[in-house]
Amino acid sequence: MYDTMRVWESDDWVADQPAVAREYAGIWRDTDKIVYSTTLAGVSTARTRIERTFDPEAVRRLKETSGPDLSIGGAGIAAEAFRHGLVDECVLLLCPVLVGGGKPALPRGVRLDLELLDHRPFGNGVVYLRHAVRNRT
Repeated sequence: MYDTMRVWESDDWVADQPAVAREYAGIWRDTDKIVYSTTLAGVSTARTRIERTFDPEAVRRLKETSGPDLSIGGAGIAAEAFRHGLVDECVLLLCPVLVGGGKPALPRGVRLDLELLDHRPFGNGVVYLRHAVRNRT
């Protein structure tokens, strides 16, 4: 996920993009980032540090001391956050592409009741879904 997201660090390609892309690039650069990895040797983006293990209590403390816009990305690390009751909302983008495999978007073996907060389709067939996590059993 880090390799995918670090493209936002550069202005080289984003200058010709729509305003929303330029805005997101600024948000990315201005945000402190934690990369959980046991294999990544180092990071090349500003305001980024590597953690080798996922510590749910450290993330819980981070949630308590951060602003409202704390997010997590990547199927594996998100599954751990779900398992430890750290997720308040879940945003999914459903894309009209069948790839026949890959990592599941949601963790296996976890039961959560979700409440739909928002949804909208895009012209390309992608559907945005935003849910609140209502219980953590």
